[in-house]
Amino acid sequence: MTLDGNCDHTAGIPDEEIHRHYTELLGQGDAILYGRTTYQLMEFWRTFLENPSDKKSMNDFAIAIDKIPKIIFSQTLKNVDWQSATIAKSDLKNEVIELKQQSGKNIFVGSRSLIIQLINFGLIDEFQLCIYPVVAGNGLQLFENINDRTIFNLVKTKTFNSGAIILYYVPRNG
Repeated sequence: MTLDGNCDHTAGIPDEEIHRHYTELLGQGDAILYGRTTYQLMEFWRTFLENPSDKKSMNDFAIAIDKIPKIIFSQTLKNVDWQSATIAKSDLKNEVIELKQQSGKNIFVGSRSLIIQLINFGLIDEFQLCIYPVVAGNGLQLFENINDRTIFNLVKTKTFNSGAIILYYVPRNG
């Protein structure tokens, strides 16, 4: 996310430190949820498995994203060929409720559209917003089409040498 609230992975400046952070984070999850568009964008990382880059942090991230189970929510995508990916069996709300009942680890959400829906369902347990020190000037706002006001508590921050910061928020009860 950028300083001006845009949710665009191409606007950020991921470096080795940020790649290492997300590589470690992915190892702590049971699944990551994607919509079709983001899933197809993330398939980019498969190329690093076949042709590793000269940057270890990117190769390690590619391995981590390959390993974590991916659940894809799409009305148009009928099958996927990434071995660790599956098409969701039910609607988003029911799938997430079922995952939360089974899961012992984190369930990550990697798509803006799914985040918005899960906020409206009241199914977000924590936000980890990585804010890049960039003003994009335009793009999609992460928090639009939200049904109700929700207040969050800041529980932790993490600052990177690049100036990016992760803000950890949990919903305030009551």
